[in-house]
Amino acid sequence: MAAIRTPCIRLCTLDDDRTCVGCGRTLDEIGNWMRYSEAEREAIMAALPERLKARREAAEAR
Repeated sequence: MAAIRTPCIRLCTLDDDRTCVGCGRTLDEIGNWMRYSEAEREAIMAALPERLKARREAAEAR
């Protein structure tokens, strides 16, 4: 069985909107990661850089 790729960087801390500050996944995405198809995981992973960037910019604006 092949290993499932994950964006986890082992900085597992959820913020107020239940999103991991380390990888950018939501709590639901983290919980369902093993159930998602490879295509679903890849789509989420493709969206994470923009999510994390938006979160950084919002934090800097505060």
